[in-house]
Amino acid sequence: MTNSNIKTVGEVLRISQQYCRQHNVYEADISCEYLLSCLLKCKRLDLQLKQDMELNEKYLEAMRRGIKRLAGGEPVQYIIGHWEFYGRTFKTDNRALIPRPETELLVETILKEESLVSEELPAIVDVGTGTSCIISTLALELNKKGRFLGIDISQEALELAKENVSMHNLDDIVLLTNLELSDVIEPMTLDIIVANLPYITTLEYSQLPSHVKDFEPKMALEAGTDGMDAIAMIAEEAFAALKPNGLLFLEIGVVQGNITRTLLSELGYQNVEVIKDLSGRERIVRAETGDI
Repeated sequence: MTNSNIKTVGEVLRISQQYCRQHNVYEADISCEYLLSCLLKCKRLDLQLKQDMELNEKYLEAMRRGIKRLAGGEPVQYIIGHWEFYGRTFKTDNRALIPRPETELLVETILKEESLVSEELPAIVDVGTGTSCIISTLALELNKKGRFLGIDISQEALELAKENVSMHNLDDIVLLTNLELSDVIEPMTLDIIVANLPYITTLEYSQLPSHVKDFEPKMALEAGTDGMDAIAMIAEEAFAALKPNGLLFLEIGVVQGNITRTLLSELGYQNVEVIKDLSGRERIVRAETGDI
């Protein structure tokens, strides 16, 4: 991107994509489109309508900086500083995991629960809240009718979560803390606990692509030899914190359905269900405490 003759959107995009492909950037073409659309403050698909638009040096230099970061392996979500989740925009940077589409399925599964309609003010806790995209989305989708708490052991993640909570005008609705679940919640008081915790094994973590391993926080990804360390811990704590017939929702790794089902059943959970994502991979677990 040093050729001074390259000035139009179409030309900049083509040369940027070629450069990023040569540097093995993950999803190079799409990443370049997101980067340029962010600079132009338009939707990614609208770039097709701007192919002949000429860019001044300010935009060209900004694009060069962004492409350099992409070529260095940095995720485009961190470069542009925000990402969409469940139709809303959330700030993103290396303080927390990037919101992913499979986590939208986690939210969607919760919102289908009839108990959310019958319960006037459901008490919902999101463990490992990260950006706060889960708990903030639930609060907004439920029209702020409920009691919402996000927990994360990372103070940096909580600072990012706070920024997102404020951006969505939820400061008085969504509380945040870095304390343990058992330290802030009385037994048998919650309707729903949701957790997208680390579930990648130590071996899997060592083999992750650089755009994940070198930039996203390890503590939000790696969870021991079987990837179950964090899930096992929260499953036990959640059983004590949930009301009778309370609900636990987990996002899991694609090979952890059986081990998670067995774990929850042994802890006393009932009606444990493993839900597949759109690709047919086991991704979400739903479990009830029963009458206790």
